[in-house]
Amino acid sequence: MSAVPDPVNPGHMVGLSAEQALALRQTHGPNALATQKTRPLWRSALEVAREPMFLLLMACLVLYFLIGDWQEGLALSVSVMAVMGITLVQERRTERALDALKDLASPRALVIRDGLRLRIDAHELVPGDLMVLLEGDRVPADGVLVQANNLQTDESLLTGESLPVDKQATTLPAPWSMAPPGDASACCVFSGALVVQGQGFAQVLATGSHSEIGRIGGVLSLIETGRTPLQKATRHMVRRVAAGVLVLGVAVLLVMGLTRGDWVQAMLAAIAWSMALLPEEFPVVLTIFLALGAWRMSRRHVLTRRMPALETLGAATVLCVDKTGTLTENRMRVTRLALAGELDQDWSVDESGEWPPQFGELVELAVLASRRDPFDPMEIAIHAVKQGRALHDDWTLAREYPLTPGLLAVSRVWRAPGIDHLVIATKGAPEAIASLCHLPDPQRQALLAQVQRMAEQGLRVLGVARGQTPVGPLAESVHDFDFEFIGLIALADPVRAEVPQAMAQCRQAGIRIIMITGDYPATASSIARQAGIGAADGTLGCLTGAEVAQMDEATLREKMQATHVIARATPQLKLRIVRALQAHGEVVAMTGDGVNDAPALRAADIGIAMGGRGTDVAREAADLVVTDDRFSSIVEAIRLGRRIYANLTKACGYIVAVHIPIAGLAMWPVLMGGPLMLLPIHVAFLELMIDPACSIAFEAEPEEARAMQEPPRRGPTSLFGASGIWPWVWQGLLLLLGVLLVHEWARRQSDEVEVVRALSFSTLVLGNMALILSRRAGGLANHAMWAVVTGTGLVLGLILAWPLLRDLFSLALPEVQAAAACALVGALLWPALMLVRHLGSRERSVDSRQSPRPAGP
Repeated sequence: MSAVPDPVNPGHMVGLSAEQALALRQTHGPNALATQKTRPLWRSALEVAREPMFLLLMACLVLYFLIGDWQEGLALSVSVMAVMGITLVQERRTERALDALKDLASPRALVIRDGLRLRIDAHELVPGDLMVLLEGDRVPADGVLVQANNLQTDESLLTGESLPVDKQATTLPAPWSMAPPGDASACCVFSGALVVQGQGFAQVLATGSHSEIGRIGGVLSLIETGRTPLQKATRHMVRRVAAGVLVLGVAVLLVMGLTRGDWVQAMLAAIAWSMALLPEEFPVVLTIFLALGAWRMSRRHVLTRRMPALETLGAATVLCVDKTGTLTENRMRVTRLALAGELDQDWSVDESGEWPPQFGELVELAVLASRRDPFDPMEIAIHAVKQGRALHDDWTLAREYPLTPGLLAVSRVWRAPGIDHLVIATKGAPEAIASLCHLPDPQRQALLAQVQRMAEQGLRVLGVARGQTPVGPLAESVHDFDFEFIGLIALADPVRAEVPQAMAQCRQAGIRIIMITGDYPATASSIARQAGIGAADGTLGCLTGAEVAQMDEATLREKMQATHVIARATPQLKLRIVRALQAHGEVVAMTGDGVNDAPALRAADIGIAMGGRGTDVAREAADLVVTDDRFSSIVEAIRLGRRIYANLTKACGYIVAVHIPIAGLAMWPVLMGGPLMLLPIHVAFLELMIDPACSIAFEAEPEEARAMQEPPRRGPTSLFGASGIWPWVWQGLLLLLGVLLVHEWARRQSDEVEVVRALSFSTLVLGNMALILSRRAGGLANHAMWAVVTGTGLVLGLILAWPLLRDLFSLALPEVQAAAACALVGALLWPALMLVRHLGSRERSVDSRQSPRPAGP
């Protein structure tokens, strides 16, 4: 059990020990809802068996056994099992990647254990834990409040009631019990509820399936989830193509059967041609690329909440980022103190935190204007500078006036024993403090001049004031009190060491950075320059939140094109900024961590929430969650997003290109006469090469050398890249031409069908290998691709060298000269395909330089 909290100083809470928590977790299990069971292997196999390609293979297999061709039937059986095995392995690999993402994306909980405030995974909570609930967080478990400060929660997830519920700490002694959601649960909080206001401390009573939402989750876990819209659309496309292929396949069957009279060969030709045309790899590619792409991104400390963000990342043109914790280390330290009347004689606070006695009142009021148990970095730094002194621990907080968009200052009213009035401690933006204190113009100008000098050194400056009021009812507005200006406190938060290099990468990639911060303009500009933000010529456009608020939409849209810093900004302005940038045709990525950031995160093309310091509301509204809060992780996510999109276009284009020569060689004898060159077993063998190539080898491709040196792509997203489908079609036709040239040459060199088929099939396989290698990024880093290519070459050699396999594939060993000619054509296809690729890339580069950015609505 946790210690009874001190109602004034919650820092005295102890909570469970690590040993107690471990023992309780072994007893009660993890704080996790019942999860959907993994689909059994037989269900997955049944799904594969329903695919058109598999049905065609089975039809061909039955046909071979009916005509008594047992060797071909057995060989095709092995191919059928191999195709099913590859598909099942890929599916299981995808499921493992998604399971890993679920573990990484599990909610976080703030608890007190061993007297320390710790951030842990929510599934590690146990009954008896002491949860810290802050505004914007999701409640991670059911519990009873032992302390509450102006706490309200949104329990609509459980009750359907949209209005927030006021919460109060329990007045009953332990042991406590949970009341169901409703009027009788004022002292209870429930897992899944959202803290919309205030903060509190609650002792966990129920976790996992024993919680209120866990009982609902137990029912929901029995409901199977369907396919995503992207999967449905792709599946629908493949099924429609399959229907068309079926019609054409029947036409081939009838034409060959009626003209040649050999209905068995006609059936084999129709099946082989249908298999060659059917692009059934598209659903597999999309599923694997998105799942493994999200998994790869998680290894770079970025979790993907919405899959479309993976492709949108590479198109981002503007990245709006917060300063504190993202660009800076979020490790504030008080560095300067200055008293009213002596502002130009400020005191520098070194690492030891020592300061002269005359600054005692300034530090005292700054501490009183902060939370007793702070979580804000600035307030933590202010508490640290008090040097361990006990400052008025016996004072009682009477009321807090929070920061508002109209007044960037916080005031806390204190009731002190032995004093016949209330003391008001205020800290905030210097201009807000000057307004509250009604400073005369000369003193105000001196104050702002000193603030400007400090801000130009990159310091965050806060003004501190003192007020008092008689005991009794308090005014509704802090402006109704009289304040005395006490002095200034300046804090430093150094820029992260890796930020300037990451900024340079963004500049090379054509991505403009806009820093949005609540800092004083000079402070914000100084930090921006240290971070490397600004135009290429060194100019730094800066707007203030007040200026943005006064602009109409047209003016703001125009001003944002030359803006790099927005200072004194409030979260409410972020949405207007996003809209203004999007209206000018920009693809906007926006970071945020607070409750008020959620609308902007949802409106942005890519919403990025901070996982370390961010609220659950921000994370739920975002597309991506950065778990380490680093700007460099965002840049790495953009880099990986470009790689994912580039490799996805390679895989989809490869699918189109490789099916052209397969379908052409299968159809050529039908059109020109002569024996069939591609039998179903040959197409099945090619599928064994195509499936891992498009879904594994291309997915593992490293990024292009100039991936972060190219401008963001423009226009609508295409599955075939900026150049479209035609470069792939030309590559496929070129490969078909090479195969047909070898085929016709072989027919003139030999009357033996098996030799002609061996040379034609070998050229097709070698050309396929050349097609794969022509699209690699370069180097030897992609071991999966080289494994596919090398393995295919070895298997082809084994088929030609081993008489048993030659007979199964209806091939004959060609003469050395013919084999050398075939190998030469295969080798020449590689530079030819590379040339087509580079011509397409050059055309794309010219188009991207010439096409203007589309105007916004």
